[in-house]
Amino acid sequence: MSLRGNDAIRYEPDDPCPPGDALGVGIQCVLLMLPIVVLIAVITVLAAHEDREFLEWTVFAALVVSGLFTVLQSTKIGRLGGGHSLMTVVTPNYIAVSVLALAEGGPPLLATLTVVAGVFYLAFAAWLPLLRRIVTPIVSGTIFMLIAVMVLPVSLDLLGDVPEGSSPASGLATALVTLVVMTALVIRARGKWKLWSMTIGIAAGCLVAIPLGLYDIRHLGDAPWFGLPLGGFPGLDWTPSAGGWALLPLFLIVTLVQAIKQVGDAMLMQQVSRRRQRAIDFRLVQGSITTNGVGMIVAGIAGTPPTAFAATQTASIIHFTGVAARRVGYFAGLGLMALALFPKVTGLLAAFPRPVMGAFLVLALGMLLVEGIRTIARAGLDPRSAMLVGVALAIGIGLQGQTIISDMLGSPWNLLFGNGMTLGTVVAIGVSAFMEVTSPRRRRLEAKLDLSELPAIDAFLQQVAQEIHWSPGSAQRLRSAGEETLSSLLQTGQEQPESAESPRLIIRTRPDDDAIEMEFLAIFQEENLEDRLTYLDEQAEAVDDREMSFRLLRHYASSVNHQKYHGLDIVKVRVEGS
Repeated sequence: MSLRGNDAIRYEPDDPCPPGDALGVGIQCVLLMLPIVVLIAVITVLAAHEDREFLEWTVFAALVVSGLFTVLQSTKIGRLGGGHSLMTVVTPNYIAVSVLALAEGGPPLLATLTVVAGVFYLAFAAWLPLLRRIVTPIVSGTIFMLIAVMVLPVSLDLLGDVPEGSSPASGLATALVTLVVMTALVIRARGKWKLWSMTIGIAAGCLVAIPLGLYDIRHLGDAPWFGLPLGGFPGLDWTPSAGGWALLPLFLIVTLVQAIKQVGDAMLMQQVSRRRQRAIDFRLVQGSITTNGVGMIVAGIAGTPPTAFAATQTASIIHFTGVAARRVGYFAGLGLMALALFPKVTGLLAAFPRPVMGAFLVLALGMLLVEGIRTIARAGLDPRSAMLVGVALAIGIGLQGQTIISDMLGSPWNLLFGNGMTLGTVVAIGVSAFMEVTSPRRRRLEAKLDLSELPAIDAFLQQVAQEIHWSPGSAQRLRSAGEETLSSLLQTGQEQPESAESPRLIIRTRPDDDAIEMEFLAIFQEENLEDRLTYLDEQAEAVDDREMSFRLLRHYASSVNHQKYHGLDIVKVRVEGS
């Protein structure tokens, strides 16, 4: 694996992965995600002391909703779906506020607040283009690292989580076998064996756990083989008490933090699913976020805690197997929905020994930490970005486990801001917003995306260069970069009918130390300029007039970044002065 990509990927999302391979990896996804879905649902319900009927319904609904939206995340239907194999689970981020909602107004209140939070989540997806300067790759990479560092102690605690009367050494032995087998297979296995490395490692740990008394399945005797627990459906409550509505701001804050984190997660999935580094397609990011918002609304209506796609675990599966095909998501989602009807099978898989799951999480979080470093490295770490990363990590890691913020805020806000990961995320976003607000004033030009607008664009850029007293040579380089960007955009866009009105073009410029940053905003449906510039040298030489503009643009600009959203394309060009 390198900063340019991952040659270990056998099947990219759109590759025709053989059904047998996709099914095998899909089974491993189910084995990994099932305990997470069941355990988080059970923990949430039992913590609020709800009855068994609602518990059975919650587990059933959680599996169905998680499976359904795992399938939808793998599709691309209009603005739904991220086009990547993304496992959806009940998210642990809402455990605290869900317990508060159940205690205040019971299952109907939880359902109502979850639906409202889902609507807010959809609004965030629509606003994503407006947040692009704040939710940057630097912020996303920092969040990756925070997640890994914050959750790692929990994973290590699982290594010694054994039934009463068992020796802690038995848990460590089980985890060690799981780690060794899984690591050895990931490093050395080839072909089909590598596809099953994760499952073989978990199976080896379970085999060791059985004689040590760590895999207890005696409670499954009373569970039915087939069941449909319809009696626990809670419904919605649109007339909650004042205390119930008081929980809404807390739900929305958690939702905002969750949404910002999942922007980074969706970007992560695009990075780890490709053999070569490619520009982020923010249309797919929006699709993932939108689908997640719809999933939260459906989860609320169904009466189960909020769901979210689990990029950490999904990325780990891709790392271990080399399979990122969307077909895996179809098999995994259908498998989760089918298992919802078989309580005995669900209970068997959900009873995996905690040390085994802890060992897997240790490996998965290690890979996530590396991915965070790679994301930041690709984005470039200047002194200001380094300050953002350093402050966010220092506060997030330093305050984890401390009670300073919790004691100051009191309940229920301490449940949210007493968490180091949340604090670090808030700090990263706050510093990024501060950098954006305090940046030099932008200048703006509106025009049509047409070559006839070139004289006006050239005069605009000439005036921008004069205002900051650039030398004639630097000013000429800025104007040339603007000309080639316009030419490249015209060449990559769709051909318009003669009677059609030219797309609207907005150009924004901003001085940044000894450079000028330009933003070209337009509407396109075609290829990504950043991808063309990245791999220009790897393409065979050919007589193609379009290549000249790409090569000239790369010559004049120090960096080019192309972000594609639904209804909007943004090309950022940075030109260094002499």
